[in-house]
Amino acid sequence: MYELISLKVNCPVCGKSFMDESHLVDNCPSIKLRIKIDDNEGIIRLSSVWESYNYLCDIETPKNSIVKLSCPNCNSEISSNSKCEVCEAPMIPLDLDIGGKIDICSRLGCKNHFVKFVDFTFALKNLFNESELNKIPYYNKMTMAKQESDTTLSQEDEKIEIMRTGTFLHAFCPHCKKTLIDKNMIKLKIDKEGESGFMMLSPYLNVFTSKSTIFLQEGEKIGDMKCFNCDTSLMVNDESCGECGSEVIKIAISARTKLLDFFICSKKGCRWHGLSKEDLNDIRLEDSLEW
Repeated sequence: MYELISLKVNCPVCGKSFMDESHLVDNCPSIKLRIKIDDNEGIIRLSSVWESYNYLCDIETPKNSIVKLSCPNCNSEISSNSKCEVCEAPMIPLDLDIGGKIDICSRLGCKNHFVKFVDFTFALKNLFNESELNKIPYYNKMTMAKQESDTTLSQEDEKIEIMRTGTFLHAFCPHCKKTLIDKNMIKLKIDKEGESGFMMLSPYLNVFTSKSTIFLQEGEKIGDMKCFNCDTSLMVNDESCGECGSEVIKIAISARTKLLDFFICSKKGCRWHGLSKEDLNDIRLEDSLEW
């Protein structure tokens, strides 16, 4: 089962969608809400990826603050009488497009949330009624133009293997050689400013959905990224992102009968990735920002 599920959320008062496709968080459309903390008001965009706690906000968000959220369409405050079982802060209910609702804690930093389906069978059918690739958020929209294009290959290109968009990347640590795949995701250990956690990336080529167990600001460098098996850093000193110039990490992926070096940008939200110059003699990544 594909684990990176993107939820579509609506206002429980006016019924209008909260989804903002112009601002991505975790490389998926964000959930746009008005936010108020004490006397400060602004806009917050939450990650729509299930079990991700990342967001964008245009005001300061001190940890442990109690927030009030309201609909950006009808301006109604979204609240309930329910209390968080972890920290006793008020829970905030949001309607799911597939039916049911998700309750999130109003205290910043508290990770308590849960989903209630009105019709569990109907909700599961809406989530998982397509093929494995179609479960990937926004996969069809992103690759449709590529699939429909009519590209003529040169004789040189015909000799080169093309790794197609949507290919499952069997990822390994380049140091201990153990798999980095955990529950159908590429799992990496992250250390940022004294806080440790895990980041999970889509294992499908050119699908950029991700989630993390700690808060990661969009557009900022993530910090040290390690193998979750041997705890060895995956950061590379002599290479940089071909798109934004940030540091990159190196993992190994299997292709044919050998392992290839695969580089990923370490800045949150950057989609650049590529192979080494040597591997590009034999293999291409379809529709990728390679050097």
